[in-house]
Amino acid sequence: MVAVSKPMIEQFLVKPTKPNTNPLIIPDIPLIDLSKPESKQHLVKACQDFGFFKVVNHGVPTKFINKLETEAVKFFGSSLAEKEKFGSPHPFGYGNKSIGRNGDVGWVEYLLLKAKPESDYPENFQGVVNDYVTSVKLIACDILELLADEMKLQPRNVFSKLLKDEQSDSVFRINHYPPCPELQETEPNGRKLVGFGEHTDPQIISVLRSNNTSGLEISLRDGSWMSVPPDSESFFINVGDSLQVMTNGRFKSVKHRVVANGTKSRLSMIYFGGPPLSEKIAPLPSLMQGEEDSLYKEFTWFEYKKSAFNTRLSEDRLVLFEKIIAS
Repeated sequence: MVAVSKPMIEQFLVKPTKPNTNPLIIPDIPLIDLSKPESKQHLVKACQDFGFFKVVNHGVPTKFINKLETEAVKFFGSSLAEKEKFGSPHPFGYGNKSIGRNGDVGWVEYLLLKAKPESDYPENFQGVVNDYVTSVKLIACDILELLADEMKLQPRNVFSKLLKDEQSDSVFRINHYPPCPELQETEPNGRKLVGFGEHTDPQIISVLRSNNTSGLEISLRDGSWMSVPPDSESFFINVGDSLQVMTNGRFKSVKHRVVANGTKSRLSMIYFGGPPLSEKIAPLPSLMQGEEDSLYKEFTWFEYKKSAFNTRLSEDRLVLFEKIIAS
């Protein structure tokens, strides 16, 4: 990324937020061992209470992770002209600082790719991306089926079949947050350098892995932000907006953001498991209890995706699809 002037750095800084300093109410990020039989209960509880958790014993070969990270570091280390040969992200390609089309910016450069084997990838990425995405898709599907088991849903692939469908609208993103030496010269006064602004993920489920540089933060229910300790050996899972709707609000899609590091490079790789564009998204009838009302209007993934991509990152995207329930 090209060096920028001090005034330009200002657009990437956000005001400091009041941290949650009470150790009694700072929650621990759920850690779930997928190899254990009791993982099903822990997964449901984590989705209900947190919407975010870490998994270990996930089964993704280390060689797939290392190969993809090596190629990603090479790609982002190349010249801007070389990176831009891959095209601007409309919607797929290489992006730099500009996120989406609604004015959001961040101290980040990224590759946004289709999560399908026949997709067009940069040189040397084809095989390593396919191996990696195939493996993390399996994690996502396994987790979704374990959730269905614990919730006594039939068929058990009620969620996972949407990711396995040939028309699944899943995407894969590699984000690079480079160091920012200019940050030390701007007197940030407690302000943070935004790498990727606060948002929820609109899809069903997200599977994230990063290197050992910190930066990810999640929003707690009191509005404070909690830093997530990095762990390059594990995967972090986000409940997406669509899964929140399908469970009628039982599972929570959590707001999160990335703050960039002034001195260290951060690399993250995210698989976003999405349904086919024509899929109707609504609370599952088998989950509705008694006279329970649906909290959401039915919509297709195409309708929600279009709406989400026409709003700013920080906006509550689901509010437009909520039902007004008479009290």
